[in-house]
Amino acid sequence: MTEPENRCRLVLIVADIADADEQAKIVADALKGGDVASVIVPQYGLDDGTFQKHAEKLVPLIQDAGAAALIAGDSRVAGRAKADGLHLSGNAEALSEAIDKHAPKLIVGGGNAADRHHALEIGEVRPDYIFFGKLDGDIKPEAHPKNLALGEWWASMIEIPCIVMGGTDPASALAVAETGAEFVAMRLAVFAEPARAPAIVAEINALLDEKAPRFED
Repeated sequence: MTEPENRCRLVLIVADIADADEQAKIVADALKGGDVASVIVPQYGLDDGTFQKHAEKLVPLIQDAGAAALIAGDSRVAGRAKADGLHLSGNAEALSEAIDKHAPKLIVGGGNAADRHHALEIGEVRPDYIFFGKLDGDIKPEAHPKNLALGEWWASMIEIPCIVMGGTDPASALAVAETGAEFVAMRLAVFAEPARAPAIVAEINALLDEKAPRFED
């Protein structure tokens, strides 16, 4: 598997599947489709104990596929499941506290960057990445125009990598790549039809290989 370091890479957001074994199988299959930089595991409506069980099944298989496993929200679950990092959707203050506590042992990123002002506040605490959009914000085929605009603005001037939430159409990954963002996050685009997930991961990678702009060294 070639390593596409010089273009936008795919980040998967695990879909909301109540059965932990089924969820793990679908994610493992998707990861067979090709390059995935990291996988974010949201808690959705699960109680902490159940989320812990899901995380403990998912983290090793994500890591075995060569991707970073990021747990959304709960540092205790991230620690117990031996995840690579923590994805937070709070404000700059919450991120700053988590960075002080967990970096550099864990990747710490995210942020609730709904506009430029909040994005810059988040940037000041130096997270490992900033996330534009919501983890379940893929409600239309295309990526949200506001997130694309924020990603383009950020990528043009700030070195901290950004992840931009894509839409439900796998082709929306290209619009994100064209902003200069380092990563595109996909959820329903990949997991809406679980049987097709590996093929869709392969398709997104092929699209980015062919058409995504290349980063300068």
